[in-house]
Amino acid sequence: MKILLLGKNGQVGWELQRSLAPLGELVAPCREDSDLCGDLSNLDGLARTVQTVWPDVIVNAAAHTAVDRAESEPELAHTLNALAPGVLAREATNIGALLVHYSTDYVFDGSGSRPWAEADTPAPLSVYGRTKLEGERLIQAACAQHLIFRTSWVYAARGTNFAKTMLRLAQERERLTVIDDQFGAPTGAELIADVTAHAIRQCLRQPHDAGLYHLAASGETSWHGYANQVLACARLMHSAIKIKATEVVAVPSSAFTTAARRPLNSRLDTTKLQHCFGLTLPRWEQGVGRMMGELA
Repeated sequence: MKILLLGKNGQVGWELQRSLAPLGELVAPCREDSDLCGDLSNLDGLARTVQTVWPDVIVNAAAHTAVDRAESEPELAHTLNALAPGVLAREATNIGALLVHYSTDYVFDGSGSRPWAEADTPAPLSVYGRTKLEGERLIQAACAQHLIFRTSWVYAARGTNFAKTMLRLAQERERLTVIDDQFGAPTGAELIADVTAHAIRQCLRQPHDAGLYHLAASGETSWHGYANQVLACARLMHSAIKIKATEVVAVPSSAFTTAARRPLNSRLDTTKLQHCFGLTLPRWEQGVGRMMGELA
């Protein structure tokens, strides 16, 4: 089996290089490659890459994920998050490949407190959310054999994320202010990558299992609760890290001005995923503790 992976240097893409390697030959072009195009802004180049590699599976882990910056560069966000997945979907259908793609809780408006199910009506609040939703729909329209995973609050030991930012700030400041009215489940890139590999194997055997799924760690917390968990792990596991912060103050979203609106409710119902693929998703605290251990 041959797998084409796009976005190999991102948080999820980096872990996918590990989880997908045992499945077959992995081809993972960089943006800068001259022979194969890994740049989602080059739509013609993407199409040629698929035609050249002729993979059995295409995994797209690349996207425009700078949520606030997307508000000021909507055309680029639209190209990367919508048009490029559409091209991949068309080419996947042409060669009979399975397309795997990642989406986001930002396709919802964040209302209520019930975890969002796959059948709930999307109503994105931002350019990022709207372009990711359009990407989903273009894939669904052009490629029957697809796996779309909506996920949320992604982190990893590699790259920049909320947990690592909190850890850095806690070593610099005595007082932190963190939002406490947005809720979700911090989800490790390692978990996403492992579930992806498992789902690919099953979908290749059972094509009827293709479709849209929610993928997130179990449990829920606020950004404030998440920050406290990170600092508690740091104090317990890293004697060399000197946490200066003695106070983590809970504040509402209105305390921070951002270009893009964030959903207050990012909870995702993963019942469909767990039932279809026979999985039990671990609690979010377990993954955060593992990441903190990797930072040692």
